Amino acid sequence: MLINWNSRELHLKIVYCGPALSGKTTNLEFIHGNTASQKKSELISLKTQGDRTLFFDFMQMELEKISGLTPKIHLYTVPGQPFYETTRKLVLRGADGVVFVADSSRLSLGANIEAWNDMFEHLSSLELLCPQFPVVVQFNKQDLTTKLPSKILSRQMSLNGYPTTKAVALQGQGVFDTLKVVLNGVLQNIQKELVSPVPTTRE
Repeated sequence: MLINWNSRELHLKIVYCGPALSGKTTNLEFIHGNTASQKKSELISLKTQGDRTLFFDFMQMELEKISGLTPKIHLYTVPGQPFYETTRKLVLRGADGVVFVADSSRLSLGANIEAWNDMFEHLSSLELLCPQFPVVVQFNKQDLTTKLPSKILSRQMSLNGYPTTKAVALQGQGVFDTLKVVLNGVLQNIQKELVSPVPTTRE
């Protein structure tokens, strides 16, 4: 959380994680395409020739005021390919909440587990993990005939009770539901922090 007291803005960061091609970019593209123009920034996306996210996607959303402050929600994705580990850690720095986009395909189970464990290693090293830190798991690609049941995915990934949603991001199904769940967690934490005598400030 960063607060700009001059502009009365509250800057919050949510990062979409998950294995390569699980639908992280698709989530942001749908959110951006279905958010009023006056409430969003340009969607910045850096990709490889293979249309995979190379560094990150980024957009900003504006919500209704909280305690006199205007929330600016910064949405990022991280690259899912294993060799971009350093980039993932850099993007996760300062996150207020994360969405893990899992690929529900049976063939992607191993990649989901690897990316899930990788995310938690980075969150731990960045000292972000605490019982209140919002983590939401989206089971994407629910339209696949080869999908694994959500209960099996939850058990195999050891989700430990984290909230989950189901989605078909290409069709927009479940995309805003997922965002709402993680935003609720983030905003609940922020409302508690705003009563702190020493808020974080950005000039």
